Amino acid sequence: MEITIERLGHLGDGLAAGPIFVDRALPGEVVSGDLVGDRLENVRIIEPSEHRIAASCGAFKRCGGCSLHHVHPDFVADWKQAVVVRALAAQGIMIEVQAIHTSPENSRRRAKLSGRRTKKGATVGFFGKASDTIQTIEPCKVLSPEVMAVIPALEAFTVQFGSRKGQLGFWVLSTDTGIDVSVEGMEHQAEANLGPFAEWAGSNGISRLSVDNETICQHQAPQLTFGKVKVAPPPRAFTQATPQGEQALQEAVGRALAGADKVVDLFSGAGTLGLPLAEVATLHCMENDLGLLEALAHGVRHTQGIKKVATSARDLYRNPIDHTDLIKFNAAIIDPPRAGAEQQVRQLAQSNLRDIAMVSCNPVTFARDANILCAGGYGLKWVEAVDQFRWSPHIEIVAHFSKA
Repeated sequence: MEITIERLGHLGDGLAAGPIFVDRALPGEVVSGDLVGDRLENVRIIEPSEHRIAASCGAFKRCGGCSLHHVHPDFVADWKQAVVVRALAAQGIMIEVQAIHTSPENSRRRAKLSGRRTKKGATVGFFGKASDTIQTIEPCKVLSPEVMAVIPALEAFTVQFGSRKGQLGFWVLSTDTGIDVSVEGMEHQAEANLGPFAEWAGSNGISRLSVDNETICQHQAPQLTFGKVKVAPPPRAFTQATPQGEQALQEAVGRALAGADKVVDLFSGAGTLGLPLAEVATLHCMENDLGLLEALAHGVRHTQGIKKVATSARDLYRNPIDHTDLIKFNAAIIDPPRAGAEQQVRQLAQSNLRDIAMVSCNPVTFARDANILCAGGYGLKWVEAVDQFRWSPHIEIVAHFSKA
């Protein structure tokens, strides 16, 4: 059958009337193929879009790590901004995205890679699209050179320690002080002598090696720097994907809260967004993950030249901070997971905080929460987009809300 693509779906697939999903097709394109359920298979492009380009990555056709290498970057930037605008418009909020910050090629400092033993050795990489087959990713346009450089060592680890039948998962993070690696899928090695693991880490320059949440060896604490504070995150901790994206978020939060001297940081994580403000403002960080809070507090204790930083372990979904308890602050940062933070935002909406910086990775829940703040008397001053996940449909948002 022959169909015309109407728009991109939220996962980057082309969408035609039906809806019919077409992998890696673009709006305006005429395509043909075989309809299987609601997807078009064996796709052939009959009339290509003017926005279609040759993929710059040799692994694109077989790798599932990226979905938009075939699209001109200007089109992607416009599309991602439009996604945010439409989500807000659906809540009755009319505003344009002020800017989009796209991370450069080969800037991703963290990745979840998979490894499997083969007859000739091992394969380490990403899964293919809609597949459980691990694909090699050399060359890769996404991962940083530091992460790419450790892949041969991960292949050697898989050969030496991996199961013949199972697969391994590698959580890799490039930090200021080296590579942090955490491994999953090692149940078959539960009773093994840990010495060879430490030897592998030492010979390959790994700062810290952990299996699941247990640290096997640490040659040097992996550190990330937020403002003046050096933080050693626990294994598999959430971090921003790229240094450039992290900086864009930090700078936007700093602009939104300029002049604030008493800041509450909700869903603070390890302090990525809040700690850069600690040079000029007191800070109270609230987070449910004890490991992240302990890393934050440890970094603060060993830093001079910052204001007081307090921490509280708190599940802000089940126990949001009440608006009456926010009276001691004049500004807030809130950076919840994809589900947003409806109940906590309702408390913020009732508060008299002067400024709120909201960060989100989900345009739909961001728009819902933004509408709650606006109904509570806050004005949405500006919105920016941050594209840390280049060539993917993922998008992050940072916005400034203010109450006179």
